[in-house]
Amino acid sequence: VRLQVQNVEKPLYRGTFHCFQSIIKQESAFGLYKGIGSPMMGLTFINALVFGVQGNTLRALGKDTPLNQFLAGSAAGAIQCVICCPMELAKTRMQLQGTGEYKLKMKNYKNSLDCLIKIYRKEGLRGINRGMVSTFIRETPSFGFYFLTYDCMTRYLGCEAEDSYVIPKLLFSGGMSGIVSWLSTYPVDVIKSRLQADGVGGVTQYKGILDCVRKSYHEEGWRVFTRGLTSTLLRAFPVNAATFATVTVFLMYMRSEDNLCECEPGPVIQQPSSL
Repeated sequence: VRLQVQNVEKPLYRGTFHCFQSIIKQESAFGLYKGIGSPMMGLTFINALVFGVQGNTLRALGKDTPLNQFLAGSAAGAIQCVICCPMELAKTRMQLQGTGEYKLKMKNYKNSLDCLIKIYRKEGLRGINRGMVSTFIRETPSFGFYFLTYDCMTRYLGCEAEDSYVIPKLLFSGGMSGIVSWLSTYPVDVIKSRLQADGVGGVTQYKGILDCVRKSYHEEGWRVFTRGLTSTLLRAFPVNAATFATVTVFLMYMRSEDNLCECEPGPVIQQPSSL
């Protein structure tokens, strides 16, 4: 977020590693966890919604084809924007608060919830949903590629329940899915961050998405749309590797338990996991 929205004329950070060093040096290690309350509150619901909608949409579509995987993922991505947008707004505002300060001189928000309440009181529902359109444009195709990549990777690697290497394969597949999904719509994420950060210092720069794109490109060139990509990809692989592997292993375990309950006593035949 800080790399995406920093002023090009007076940049605070030269890159991902310099940003990491500067935050620890200037704000202590706790500075790296600014805005953590918002993801902690929202990600549980988001992941439950995403995997639930994707699974049910895929069943409704009937056939498990690459196109249906993409459509089911896109549907899940679109629906979770309702939670994702306010969550990321609070996260962005909290992460930008007190940039470069060890002790905050002026604390606008106590925490993520306080941030959302104050935005709502000042700007209403429109303020809470700032960046909703850009979030929708980012999340819809992104989650389509997310689930499509995971499906293709697990099929290619042959991830079966009885495979002794199933966990590493699932982790790799999930990590690559995260990277592909972020690469597919990353420029939109830069615009979303800039729109949600707009007005933090009391000055509003952008009238909307197109105005933000035009001004950003005019001032900084095409490279502006890749700002913060390195740190995003470094985060994307482990996060999504853990997410997909956890969900898949849990579902495999629950299905094997269901099979045990339904079958008569005797040898249990493990079925290939329906990924």
